[in-house]
Amino acid sequence: MKILFLNRFFYPDHSATSQMLSDLAFFLSNYGHEVNVITSRLRYADPKDQLPAFEQINGVSVHRVWTSRFGRYFLPGRAFDYFTFYLSAAWRLWRLAENETIVIAKTDPPLISVVARFVVAIRKSQLVNWLQDLFPEVAIALRVRGFEGWFGRWLIKVRNYSLNHAEMNVVIGERMRDKLISEGVAPDKIQVIHNWADGKAIRPVRSEELGVMSKQEKSEGDTLRKEWGLERNFVVGYSGNLGRAHEFKTIIDAAGKLNKEKDNVFLFIGGGAQVELVKEEGRKRSLDNLMFKPYQPREMLNQSLGLPDVHLVALRPEMEGLIVPSKFYGIAAAGKPTLFVGDAEGEIANIINRHQMGVAIQTGDSDYLARTIQELKNDTEKTKALGEKAREVFEKNFDMDIALEKWEEVLKELSNEG
Repeated sequence: MKILFLNRFFYPDHSATSQMLSDLAFFLSNYGHEVNVITSRLRYADPKDQLPAFEQINGVSVHRVWTSRFGRYFLPGRAFDYFTFYLSAAWRLWRLAENETIVIAKTDPPLISVVARFVVAIRKSQLVNWLQDLFPEVAIALRVRGFEGWFGRWLIKVRNYSLNHAEMNVVIGERMRDKLISEGVAPDKIQVIHNWADGKAIRPVRSEELGVMSKQEKSEGDTLRKEWGLERNFVVGYSGNLGRAHEFKTIIDAAGKLNKEKDNVFLFIGGGAQVELVKEEGRKRSLDNLMFKPYQPREMLNQSLGLPDVHLVALRPEMEGLIVPSKFYGIAAAGKPTLFVGDAEGEIANIINRHQMGVAIQTGDSDYLARTIQELKNDTEKTKALGEKAREVFEKNFDMDIALEKWEEVLKELSNEG
């Protein structure tokens, strides 16, 4: 089977979409398939860092096309980065796609499914769209100028046309599936495969009862906690992108209510469009219980996810059905409870409540968030039980091996149909 992926970032880039794509591409290559990736020469965090135009990595042929390099923080430049990728990627796709090639298009840049649809139709290949978010609905929800009127509605129609003319559309949540069906996408062309984490690389630390890790590994799990001076603290962690889709006022308000509790620390590991705003808000309020650290290398992910006692996941309620925070799966793999701040009846909230692996807090209810943090700090047995349940649910539903096998089944069925 010849498989060709289309996405703006790929290994060794550390962004979430890149990591998911890399996991799947390497898995399929090891399975014996011919795997190619069309991607950019950029890194998500540093557009000035150029990667080689072509590489062979773990059996995967990586074709990195030229794009402009304005980066993600300057919106007009970001749009031009997208445009140049559309052109370069379409040309490379035309050259590489063959009859019966399965082309898997992700959603970075937005609407790449539209570009892929026309090239694939001419080349008589098969198109699978892997939707990590729904655009332009995300832009409309964030009130990005120009998308709220007729133009946004027109883009949705064009996007859905490309989805209905694909062989399959893989979405990462039930709410996203329901959203697309309500917009007219055929239900039989939608498959839900949740994002994942690697349960072998990310494992519970600092928990003798689980019996998963050696004493040496448990000691290594505390390395960052000691290095950052957090041995005596109850750590509430936030790991990953602090983007526009995430709501932080509820979290900052809760931190303000707990500021006098000197053993509480809110630890933010990562970056994104809102990180400076969160830092500034902390300075304005003289919050001493906030700590910020940069993204950690992927090989350190087990330690960085294992450090907090509980983890925060935040999503604006209007983003439900449009985005599913992928950080949730790594948290569950680490055997830690999730405090979800968003729609208390949303995708992640329902999983948490159904399996009793954390607590869902409605956006704006900082009092409940602060009380929950205090309760879990004072009840170590409950905190541990929630974490153990999270790992149990992860192993049954969200481990990488489970998701990759589902992908193999989808592609095998398409190949047989072709």
